[in-house]
Amino acid sequence: MQACYTDNATFSDAVFSNLNAIQVRAMWKMFCLKSESLKIDFCNIMANEKSGSAQWTATYIFSTTGNNVVNNITANFEFENGKIIKHIDTFSFYKWSKQALGLTGFLLGWPSFVKNKVKKEGMKALQDFMRGE
Repeated sequence: MQACYTDNATFSDAVFSNLNAIQVRAMWKMFCLKSESLKIDFCNIMANEKSGSAQWTATYIFSTTGNNVVNNITANFEFENGKIIKHIDTFSFYKWSKQALGLTGFLLGWPSFVKNKVKKEGMKALQDFMRGE
């Protein structure tokens, strides 16, 4: 994935908002290195010279809780010179939080304060990973 992005690419999803190209490359590296159980399946890939989309499923163990997660994601891309300049992933944060956070996610996975806390922790993990690279 790292080679697929332009040097001025952006990425956003429910946890990681407005990442720049350096951050998104580090995010993929972090996911791949820190999750021995990560499995990615994809389908319904469509693309032309300017845009594209795909559905993908990430299956992994969430390191913070040890819970199994199966996250169904829709990816939308904008391309420039054959590379991704904009990547937006969408998924149900509530479904993800129920799996990743267990009972806490089931009971509290929908309020914005939980989402904001997860976003803050995700960005901290990415920043820590980038410092340690």
